[in-house]
Amino acid sequence: METVMKQNRRSFLKKVASTSVVGAGALAFPAIAQAQDAVKWKMQSLWDGGTTPQKFEEIFVKRVAELTDNKFQIQLYSAGQLVPANQAFDAVRGGAFQMMKTFDGYEAGKIPALAFTSTVPFGFPESDQYEAWFYEKGGLDLARQAYAPAGLFYIAPTVYGAEPIHSKVPINSLDDFKNKKGRFVGLASAVMGKLGVSVTPLVTAEVYSALDKGVIDLADRGDLMANYESGLADVAKYIIMPGPHQPTTATSYVANKRAYDALPASFKAALAVAAREVSSALRQHYLVSNNEALKGFKEKGVTVSSLSIEDITKGRAVAIEAWKDATKNNPLAVKMMESQIAFMKELGLL
Repeated sequence: METVMKQNRRSFLKKVASTSVVGAGALAFPAIAQAQDAVKWKMQSLWDGGTTPQKFEEIFVKRVAELTDNKFQIQLYSAGQLVPANQAFDAVRGGAFQMMKTFDGYEAGKIPALAFTSTVPFGFPESDQYEAWFYEKGGLDLARQAYAPAGLFYIAPTVYGAEPIHSKVPINSLDDFKNKKGRFVGLASAVMGKLGVSVTPLVTAEVYSALDKGVIDLADRGDLMANYESGLADVAKYIIMPGPHQPTTATSYVANKRAYDALPASFKAALAVAAREVSSALRQHYLVSNNEALKGFKEKGVTVSSLSIEDITKGRAVAIEAWKDATKNNPLAVKMMESQIAFMKELGLL
């Protein structure tokens, strides 16, 4: 993994120089870093210790150190180690620690634009399309505008593939969602609500129990391997993959803006480069691990299905109305949604 990431470094640098705030001077950051004082940050992630995504956060902080000749050290904490997960936003904002890995949709109630930087239900079917929106269509700058009033700086996304829906009952069409009880968060909760699902926004840790006890019929939880490792095969015998609620996913690196602004340009470049390397590396890892997880689910008697192209197209029309509602007429959220819709039209999705 490290060899591949080092080989990719040079190709990423030129791109990052044009998309991050540091400019062309970032290209020489190892030499510059030698003249800088050491910086130590703390970062809390979304993930539990030992999980696959947490291992990639370990790669991220290691790469930042490597790219700065070990001058920029980020001490990584797993979910809840510093503060409860739902308090991370305010903790980083207040300077309790400098950085978090987050899912923007959790804060969409406070900042409507963030509904569109985590996942777009029935939206981009390919991760590269969503990542291209960030880096080629201005999404990165829009995300930074969304976080700035809160005193936070959006560094970069980690974009990976679809997440599944785990269900206790067969789901073969859009009509099958009607009158079901389900766990979804962010923009997905609004879209699934329009499809007739009674949505309950449970925390991830409660999904297994809720499915087991029949509190919910179906749920979004996480990636296939994480869900397999958590035992969902024992409590939900049906999977819809790709899940139309989350055809592609973005988590994000977000820093306290004052702390970020105090960094030298070379350290800012290191964050941007390491973030984009990890985004690509995690996505490639999931291409492999998803197949392994699906094999495990099937061996435990789980049926895997997907919606038809016709249903996806029909659902996208319903989803657009939910997208509009989710903007809450916030100008930045509207701009973000319209930017994504325009790109989807270019791609022939709309």
